[in-house]
Amino acid sequence: MTQEIACRLHAAHDLRIEPLAEPQPAEGAALVRVLRGGICGSDLHYYHDGGFGPVRVRQPIVLGHEAAGVVEAAPEGSGLVPGQLVALSPSRPCGECDYCRAGAERHCLAMRFSGSAMRLPHEDGFFRNRLYHPVGQCLPLPEGASAQAAAGAEPLAVCLHALSMAPDLSGQRVLITGAGPIGAICTALARLRGAAEVVVTDVQDFTLGIAGRMGADRAVNVAEQPDALADLAEGKGRIDVVLECSANPHAIAQAIGLARPQATMVQIGVGGTLPLPLNLIVAKELRLVGTHRFDREFAEAVRMIGAGQIDLSPMVTQVLPAAEAQRAFDLAGDRAQAVKVQLDFGA
Repeated sequence: MTQEIACRLHAAHDLRIEPLAEPQPAEGAALVRVLRGGICGSDLHYYHDGGFGPVRVRQPIVLGHEAAGVVEAAPEGSGLVPGQLVALSPSRPCGECDYCRAGAERHCLAMRFSGSAMRLPHEDGFFRNRLYHPVGQCLPLPEGASAQAAAGAEPLAVCLHALSMAPDLSGQRVLITGAGPIGAICTALARLRGAAEVVVTDVQDFTLGIAGRMGADRAVNVAEQPDALADLAEGKGRIDVVLECSANPHAIAQAIGLARPQATMVQIGVGGTLPLPLNLIVAKELRLVGTHRFDREFAEAVRMIGAGQIDLSPMVTQVLPAAEAQRAFDLAGDRAQAVKVQLDFGA
């Protein structure tokens, strides 16, 4: 029998594989055995820096908010059955605040988000063998779907919501800055939505190679080829839509330079305070919009994965046993050899 463990962070670079206490039943929750969990950029911030921005790890926390598993037990009438593969949504809005009532649950004032240190006590995440999770946040996939694919539902939902902030991509020239997991998924979605040309920039050949497999027409290492996109700067810029996934000030500045007048730039990457070329934003009348998490897009992501409408497998570059979580986290932060690293809790 698989040893019951949890991947618990105590402080920066202090990630421990610890015995898992017996999960405690909760009303309206299903018992799920986790099979796969994906390491996200925010998990890496916790691991390397002990937090990000004002959010700090103040007590031990089980990380992870991208996961899929198998139902072991579920309340009668829930619609879930033992043995069913489910994707776990980490987002648990209160349903009662002004934002929830307005249909913008992602801005919930009392949001509980798995694997988040924002509140005290922290919200333990999915990097553990078993947990009870609200039945409404356990979305089933059809028979034949894989846990690896299902664990990609959360980042796919993030990208689907980001694209809801952009105009129709059909026939458009799209620039994606940053070829990490979010950039890779945005590349696949832009291709799927009929973009005329998908251009991806990064500073790592490895990640750009994955972007090519996800559907990029041009994958450019801007560190090695700083002038490779000069043709897209002609006539005040030729990019219709920018999906900014890097939060790198140089990438943002270049994207603004390549954007045509009245283009839309969706800011997906998160970072600190950055300088912006305001004169260009104003002169080009650019539409600069932010995007945060997801709402109903999680169900759409699960539907797309279950229907085989999108293939996220190229971006899953490594799968390691959960018992080797520290090695997995070190690897996940190295863009020279990894895009998305998943933990295997069944290994």
